[in-house]
Amino acid sequence: MTSHVAFLRGINVGGHRVKMDHLRALFEELDVSDVWTFIASGNVGFEAAAGDESALSEAIESHLRESLGYDVATFLRTPEELLAITRFEPEPRPKDGEFVSHYVMLLNEPAPASLRSALAEITSDYDDFQYDEREIHWRMRGKLTDSPLFGGTLEKAMRGFTNTSRNMTTLRRLVAKVGA
Repeated sequence: MTSHVAFLRGINVGGHRVKMDHLRALFEELDVSDVWTFIASGNVGFEAAAGDESALSEAIESHLRESLGYDVATFLRTPEELLAITRFEPEPRPKDGEFVSHYVMLLNEPAPASLRSALAEITSDYDDFQYDEREIHWRMRGKLTDSPLFGGTLEKAMRGFTNTSRNMTTLRRLVAKVGA
């Protein structure tokens, strides 16, 4: 058995409300075990037989689409991958006392050159993007809502590249929960 954390896009945002006990029950209908959820933003941990991660992700997406009536993009990470995400050190490191918000955009494939180019066009003194494996680390020199990218600019640049985002604090709390 392999441990996974599924990061689901669009759970409890944009009018799509799903109670966590219902989400756990939906996962339990799949061929997985030891299902748990973490905060109400679409983070689901479980154990599954070792195998093709892509097929597992597709099975989850198909089941959720049938059960909920809308598409739910799914991004799987093992506890070891989750730990590596939280240990990534973007350069340059922030100066002491400088507040930096850190979000991670999860993808199912490494960011292609076209996406990197689109994000390079919107990088500024306030917003910075760095890449590692299947993640994009987005740092801001303040709060998310203060970013000039908040409110559509980032979504426009990401158009065509399915992803979901979590703040680094949530990811670190998940690492502590899974004991990675």
